[in-house]
Amino acid sequence: AACSHISLAVAPAGPTPSPTMPRSSQEPYSMASTYDTCEGRLDPSQESLADTWKMLECIADTSDEKQRMTDLGVNQFYLIFAASLVFFMQAGFAMLCAGSVRIKNVQNTMLKNLLDACGASLGFYTIGYAFAFGGDEYGGATTFIGTSNFFLMDVHNYAFWLFQFAFAATAATIVAGTLAERCQMTAYLFYSTFLTGFVYPVIVHSIWSENGFLSAYQKEPLWGTGMIDLAGSGVVHFTGGLTALIATWILGPRTGRFYDRRGRKLDKPKPFPGHSVALQVLGAFILWFGWYGFNAGSIMSITEKNNGKIAALAAVNTTLSAASGCVAALFTNLIIKERRTGEATFNLIRAYNGCLAGLVSITAGCSVLEPWAAIVTGFTAGLLYLGVSSLLVRMRLDDAVDAIPVHMTNGMWGLISVGLLASTDRLQASYGRSEHPGWFYSWGQGSGDATLLGAQLCGILFIGGWVTVIMTPFFLWLNYLGWFRADSLEEVVGLDISYHGQSFGETGNDETLSSEYIDAYHRRKDEMTRRRSSRNRDTNGSTDDQKHSQTDSYTDEYPSGTVDRVVPSSEP
Repeated sequence: AACSHISLAVAPAGPTPSPTMPRSSQEPYSMASTYDTCEGRLDPSQESLADTWKMLECIADTSDEKQRMTDLGVNQFYLIFAASLVFFMQAGFAMLCAGSVRIKNVQNTMLKNLLDACGASLGFYTIGYAFAFGGDEYGGATTFIGTSNFFLMDVHNYAFWLFQFAFAATAATIVAGTLAERCQMTAYLFYSTFLTGFVYPVIVHSIWSENGFLSAYQKEPLWGTGMIDLAGSGVVHFTGGLTALIATWILGPRTGRFYDRRGRKLDKPKPFPGHSVALQVLGAFILWFGWYGFNAGSIMSITEKNNGKIAALAAVNTTLSAASGCVAALFTNLIIKERRTGEATFNLIRAYNGCLAGLVSITAGCSVLEPWAAIVTGFTAGLLYLGVSSLLVRMRLDDAVDAIPVHMTNGMWGLISVGLLASTDRLQASYGRSEHPGWFYSWGQGSGDATLLGAQLCGILFIGGWVTVIMTPFFLWLNYLGWFRADSLEEVVGLDISYHGQSFGETGNDETLSSEYIDAYHRRKDEMTRRRSSRNRDTNGSTDDQKHSQTDSYTDEYPSGTVDRVVPSSEP
């Protein structure tokens, strides 16, 4: 107030460069110092003690303003950089999925990963962000869904939108690998947009918004603690993993995985190994790298007091949990194989999936767990991954990349681990309160307070219930319309040929794709084209022809025998 008459604007000494000029032709700014700026606003003919105080106050205010703008710029850049790391995880998912499928489906899988990012950006821009964070007001009434900021109207923090979009795209991509090699492109576009535009944002609003009923960022959070999920073990990974489980249950397994082509149950499931382990491991490393933006970036503001230390702790815990998960899965699988077969083998796929399981599990509590607790969390995640992966095979649920045990199972475990192992000191530093630490810490203090664990369990129930209630009828509707599963003959010849016109390379592995199947596919495609043309000329065409053109089964006789797909009653 004392120097309100003094302009805080700092005029450059040199000419102001035009934004349209190339960078090479722009002269650098020559900024006057804060002291010179303030001194120039004083009257030298009336020097007094009051003028001295005005000078000091002006310098302090100007310095504070510059510091505030610097902090704002640093925090914006921090979010953009973290968002870039999270978005780079899309490349990791793409590489992992591409390496995990047979080569006849690589193009289709890669395109679906690309469309994930495109669909998520448009869905989150139009309505997703509004449903997630629209109308946030600290201390305001609790709401179930956001109601403003549609199409980014009145949104000024674009860096925050970019960061949250990258998370939404990750949630959608989780399902891509599970449904690989048998899902129609139309269904995938519908699902990706619907999940990121509505289902996921409601969960985000409830847990991360300042007005969500489970949010730890509320002025008065649930039971004085709220649900703690810093970077999305539940919000992102449990949501995506459970969606994948529902989808694969309705879609059914790949042809030949658990049943032969006549629908007879196989005595032993047929393995469908991916065509490139190198791509799979490359994808896993990219995901691990991107996870540092995922977890440390969720601090949001790096210039706040102690936030740098919290971000560093999150990065350290991320590293330790990934490493312990990898070790647990690798050597536990080694011991099991040695006991069953008498031969010890190191399974690379189990190792990198154990690593990813550890990363998923630490995502919720990376800022509130001590490093030793991160190791415990990751090690347990590796064991859970092995158990649930084997359980899915016994239940004849086909998950091409093991996304369900990695993301769904360990998303839940990550939330529970916070309720058990959250440190009092870390809670105080991250959330400003520590009355309800992890259950094990409470026992150590002689109280046995399980409030935080209860809040975490409530979050699991909410996410599970919401996703199940919304996504189950959605996938059933797609299946009913015939938009969900790819045509059986298309699945046999490969989705690259049926959707993209060509397949690069041989089928690989132990599968031999006869040219008869490809010829049959092209003959039937030509026949369907003729029928559609005929129906266009005659709108009163045969109903039988229409039904035949939409059928998902085929029967053709070849020298090698009859090729026919029959879905048994036990298959979803």
